[in-house]
Amino acid sequence: MFVGHFALGFAAKRVAPRASLGTLLAAAQALDLLWPALVLGGVERVRIAPGATAFTPLDFESYPWSHSLAMAAVWALLCGVAYFALRRSGRGALVVGALVASHWLLDLLTHRPDLPLAPGGGPLYGLGLWYSIAGTYLVELGLFAVGVTVYAAGSRPRDRVGVWALWSLVGLLLLVYLPGPFAPPPPSAQAVAGAGLGIWLFVFWGAWIDRHRDWTWR
Repeated sequence: MFVGHFALGFAAKRVAPRASLGTLLAAAQALDLLWPALVLGGVERVRIAPGATAFTPLDFESYPWSHSLAMAAVWALLCGVAYFALRRSGRGALVVGALVASHWLLDLLTHRPDLPLAPGGGPLYGLGLWYSIAGTYLVELGLFAVGVTVYAAGSRPRDRVGVWALWSLVGLLLLVYLPGPFAPPPPSAQAVAGAGLGIWLFVFWGAWIDRHRDWTWR
């Protein structure tokens, strides 16, 4: 899942209005922010396998430290504690932790059975929505539309930047996401991981947007 994770980050602003949108987007994408570094470092593995699913040619061979259920819980706890230490907001810390944990649950919906429960082997899980391009689009774009609507309806721009920065980010995310199933396979696992580091751009973009919008729901 891709824009579905961002959807929860946008929508979470309704629950934690004092948290930066950048922080909320980072929390929702935390596991995918960690994963590229682990792949580039040789700790986790992904293989280019056209036809692995209809939606993506990626075969996630091993990613227990970023994408197992147990480690998702660990990262959620650590991120929540770190947020509380920095911001002294119990609500914000709970929302950040929940967003980190939500990543595994959304991936469970889309991935084929490749998600482990914990490092060290064992059964793999995934409900396989990625086997259907139409189904994946329906679920992810539906989530994304709701999340962006919640954020946009609950905030107002301070200036023109607050308008076009938000909608240009939405447009760019869709531009990255929509062609995915029809694009040529990436050349290598390293290229995939390198592109994955680009998610940080969207995190900083979200923080920039939030500085130019006022949250109106309390």
